[in-house]
Amino acid sequence: MSPPCHTSALLLVFMALAVVGAEQSEERSCDVVGDESTESQMERALLKKLEPLSHMRFNVTVEKGKTENYVYNFRVCREVNSTSHDFGGLVQTDRQSGKTTVIGRINETQVFNGSDWIMLIYKGGDSYGRHCSGEKRRAVIMISCKRGVTASSFSIISEEREKEQECFYLFEMDSSVACPAENSHLSVGSILLITFVSLIAVYIIGGFLYQRLVVGAKGMEQIPHFAFWQDLGNLVADGCDFVCRSKPRNAPAAYRGVGDDQLGEESEERDDHLLPM
Repeated sequence: MSPPCHTSALLLVFMALAVVGAEQSEERSCDVVGDESTESQMERALLKKLEPLSHMRFNVTVEKGKTENYVYNFRVCREVNSTSHDFGGLVQTDRQSGKTTVIGRINETQVFNGSDWIMLIYKGGDSYGRHCSGEKRRAVIMISCKRGVTASSFSIISEEREKEQECFYLFEMDSSVACPAENSHLSVGSILLITFVSLIAVYIIGGFLYQRLVVGAKGMEQIPHFAFWQDLGNLVADGCDFVCRSKPRNAPAAYRGVGDDQLGEESEERDDHLLPM
């Protein structure tokens, strides 16, 4: 084989290995139960809402006496162990024997929601064996609203395996992704006031810059429409003086301490005795 052909063959091999590696490294995500054509828009929207949690891992340890000692590993719409390719979204590990059991798989997902919660269900887990008529396990994860927290308090509530069918594991956790969107608490009056103040600020700042940079005004003349506001101020002052004045305009001013009410009566003392007899 000539050197150019050998180089081309090596490049093709490397490209094929790169494509295979990329496909293997790409993690699988949730696939809701049913055909793709029957998936509802609500389910897709909820799965999109849960995406911020997909990069996180959760686990909880349960110990009951000496016989049951398990660790539950959970991921939101991702495989717990991507190398095993078992679609396991919630996996139970026996700490004594090391045996792993898939509780629920992400390729059989159901999702519901309420006003402040999201319920994620993984079905298609490993068979129960002698419990629950040997049906497949399933995990129910209740995600409750807690603002300001991305995710916390993952725990197992119970395992229902004494029924004939429809058995399940119930888990819960808190997350802000389950919270409804916060509505604006601003009233119509508040919105109008904010708009009015914003317009005034734009008028003052824009007018000031125009007067200073374009017109070249200095001092108080930089205030937009300064003459108008000055006249308006004088008119307001005159109106206030006219409305609020309590005495007539032509009333003489009284000097403090020598008002008419402080003058005594004219003395009636006569000086007739000073006249010659």
